[in-house]
Amino acid sequence: MIDLNLATIIVFLISLVISAIIIYAVTKIFGEKEKFGTALLAAFIGAIIYAAAYYFLRPELGWLASLVGGIAWLIALRALYSIGWLKAIGIAIIIWVIAAVVSFFLPTVIGPL
Repeated sequence: MIDLNLATIIVFLISLVISAIIIYAVTKIFGEKEKFGTALLAAFIGAIIYAAAYYFLRPELGWLASLVGGIAWLIALRALYSIGWLKAIGIAIIIWVIAAVVSFFLPTVIGPL
């Protein structure tokens, strides 16, 4: 049984918006013309892909789930932005670096939940 409380939903929505902002900013740097809605959709699809990969591959295979989820997200990114593999990989790497930096600082800003 999944226990979803209000705090979990709020944290998910905040992280979704932050991810979308990062995706939007990085894709703009790369010259993409899509609007914020595309970035929000990319963030949502990424969350679903990673959740499904971890669900089906179990935590014991976390590295494999990350690899499968990463490749699937690259495919989604390519489709949403109509870009090639190299550009998708470049965008993804910068997104992952910025997201890692943001996630390092963000939890300490709001305090423990």
